[in-house]
Amino acid sequence: MSQIRLPPIQTTARDDAVLAALADFVLQETLGPGDKLPTERILADRLRVSRNTVREALTRWEGLGLVERRQGSGTFLKAAVSPHMLHMPLTLAGGNDFASLMQTLEVRRALEAEAAALCALRTGPADLDLIHHKLEAMEEAFHSRAGMSSDEDWEFHQAIYRASGNPLFEQLISAMHEMFHRFWEHPLGVRDFGHASFPYHRTIYERIAARDPEGARAEALKLIATVEADLRRGAARIQARQT
Repeated sequence: MSQIRLPPIQTTARDDAVLAALADFVLQETLGPGDKLPTERILADRLRVSRNTVREALTRWEGLGLVERRQGSGTFLKAAVSPHMLHMPLTLAGGNDFASLMQTLEVRRALEAEAAALCALRTGPADLDLIHHKLEAMEEAFHSRAGMSSDEDWEFHQAIYRASGNPLFEQLISAMHEMFHRFWEHPLGVRDFGHASFPYHRTIYERIAARDPEGARAEALKLIATVEADLRRGAARIQARQT
């Protein structure tokens, strides 16, 4: 990020233009969640707008959950950003109770199954190699850390979303990042939560590699079914302790 390439803003729709320019900048610099943006002063100087205009634009991104402002540290990306992304706020269940987790899982089921099927149809050799690399990293982490492979698991699925050929998948999933990560935090007190889903990551990859969209969709649905079973197992244990 040594040389910041941001064109000056010439339009009257300044906040939209600022966001478009920032999205282009994020893409050019290959920035992702966790990366820091330049300061408001630098952005304002390069875009030739006021710091207040930059601040208002970043406030919109903050409201959408795309950036996080940390007092004394700066502004950091929280989700993937692209020039053609939809600015669509989501109001979603945020609890760790059975009902909220099931609502999230229903959305995850629809997205993951379709993304896997499209990936089998559209993925190229380079994307397939990346998916395989992420799979092996996840499997190694799972075996070496007693099933604790949440980051590698997430990256495997992200590679599939990206290779689906539809950027909306990755954007929607990124917006739901924190919600989806609840499934790797031993929800409902199930210590081996998600372990049953482990073998289906490889079978999903195998169906994608075989260019079998229906097979990839079916394996993704099997994976989600194991997660639902874990949720129901945890809910049943909680209910048994309460009776």
